[in-house]
Amino acid sequence: MAIRNVVQVGDEVLRQKCFPVEVFDEKLHALLEDMKDTVKKEQGAGLAAPQVGILRRLAVVDVEEGYFEFINPVIVQQKGEQSGWEGCLSVRGKSGIVSRPMKVTVSYQDRFGEKQLLKAKGFFARAICHELDHLDGVLYIDKATHIEKS
Repeated sequence: MAIRNVVQVGDEVLRQKCFPVEVFDEKLHALLEDMKDTVKKEQGAGLAAPQVGILRRLAVVDVEEGYFEFINPVIVQQKGEQSGWEGCLSVRGKSGIVSRPMKVTVSYQDRFGEKQLLKAKGFFARAICHELDHLDGVLYIDKATHIEKS
C-alpha cells in the first residue's frame, strides 16, 4: 500500500465534520491499509481520515492492545476521568494535557460493514477519544489545559 501525507494544523480539512462511510469496498480497504502503513511509519497511536485529507468517519488506532479500525464510530458509554499528555501527528512539535474518559464503549462498523462493540480503558480509551474527535473537526489543542513545545 502507500504512505499518505499527514495534514497539518491550519488546513481547514481538520476542522470539518466528516460524512458517514456508506460503501464498504476495495477502495475503502485500500484507504484503511494506507492509513495503517502511515500510522506505523509515523509511530503514532492513531490516525483519522481527515488527517490524510479524507472527510469520512473512519479512524485507526494502533496501541498495546493491538491495531483497530473504526468505521462510523460512536462512543455509546463513558466512565471515569483521566488527564494526561497528548500529541498529534497533525500538530507536530507540541503536546498538551487533556482530560478524557477512563473507560469507553464504542459502537462501530468493521471494514466489511459489520456492527461491532468494543470496550477500552486507560490509554486505549484516550487514543480512541482523540481520533474520534478528529471526525468532528476537534483537535486535542482545543481541549488542552496546558500546551508545551516538545
